[in-house]
Amino acid sequence: MKSISEELNLNNKKILLRLDLNVPLTDDKITDTTRIDKILPTLKFLISQNTKIIIISHVGRPKGQVVNELSLRPICQDLEIKLSQNIKLISKDIKELSSKDLFNNNEKIVMLENIRFYPEEEKNNPQFAKQLATLADIYVNDAFSCSHRAHASIDEITNFLPNYSGLQLNSEVNALKKITSEIKKPITCIIGGSKISTKINIIKNLIPKFDNIIIVGGMANNIIKYNGNNIGKSLQEEDSAQIIKEIFSLSEIQNCKIIFPKDVVVGKSLNGSPQTKELDEISSEDIILDIGPKTIDIIKNIIDESNTILWNGPAGYFENPNFANGSIEIAKKIVENNKSNKIYSVAGGGDTVSLLNSLNAVNDFNFVSTAGGAFLEYLEGKELPGIKALN
Repeated sequence: MKSISEELNLNNKKILLRLDLNVPLTDDKITDTTRIDKILPTLKFLISQNTKIIIISHVGRPKGQVVNELSLRPICQDLEIKLSQNIKLISKDIKELSSKDLFNNNEKIVMLENIRFYPEEEKNNPQFAKQLATLADIYVNDAFSCSHRAHASIDEITNFLPNYSGLQLNSEVNALKKITSEIKKPITCIIGGSKISTKINIIKNLIPKFDNIIIVGGMANNIIKYNGNNIGKSLQEEDSAQIIKEIFSLSEIQNCKIIFPKDVVVGKSLNGSPQTKELDEISSEDIILDIGPKTIDIIKNIIDESNTILWNGPAGYFENPNFANGSIEIAKKIVENNKSNKIYSVAGGGDTVSLLNSLNAVNDFNFVSTAGGAFLEYLEGKELPGIKALN
């Protein structure tokens, strides 16, 4: 990939900039601006290079229909404030647009209305991509989190314009390379989530490269049960025994340690009181909702012995403070080691980002990914269409 920062001749060029501004909206109000804040460096760089910027993005899943509640207008207004720039939102049908419709009053930035209002976008339609390309001189993808989609503004567009990666996309790929191919060992993955089947390909892909894989959250309940313990009314996945057997078998062959909880914190309901229990003390009425103090100590020791950490998925039901201690202690330990430059740390996944936001710890990790599906598919070793197109 060639980064837009390497292009020397950008003066007065029109840049078609694909961003992921898919932020949560409630009554036209943005409830989390993380994704907007992360792409500001690319926008500021392009402004400094005296370019004209045409922003493409989407919000939600309008499925090729115009849905007024999924307009980019609130995002446009937020960006205007953060960049101190007037930004014109263009609602005219893209298929009828020409480049002369865009910059009429010395604007430096315009934004096209939600690209997923057009069914051609998700169909990766070549004619639609070609029409988009007529609006600009250069295409820049700074939407890593959409790059696992073969959509017109991510994939097909690169056939019609000189194309570059944006600054945020570069940061994301470089961070993921450091935990998948340019690894500083020992390397540890802390992986949570509810279903082990959704993460099995990630675990299989990481086992040959990693020294430790720590399984927490709802996924760990399946392993606790697999080892003959009662898990009561805890979240579990049916028919996971074969998957768990595969994980342990592969880890032995590859000399990767699989770590799972040795004690847990249970409640009688999601809003219940916390009680620490050994694995052989779990009753049929209990719900496992966090890791216990012994497990926290084991994880902290492994973090101390690691040079690289990947974290995807909290350790428990952190939405209730009674069951957030495991996740908080993991975060604090990683931050402590990060501040003393002992580790390189990457975190990703919606719940993990929410947790770190609540602790104001996002900036205390080397990299925090908001990419979701693209982040996970990269960890599985899949080739992402958007990255392949830029290459």
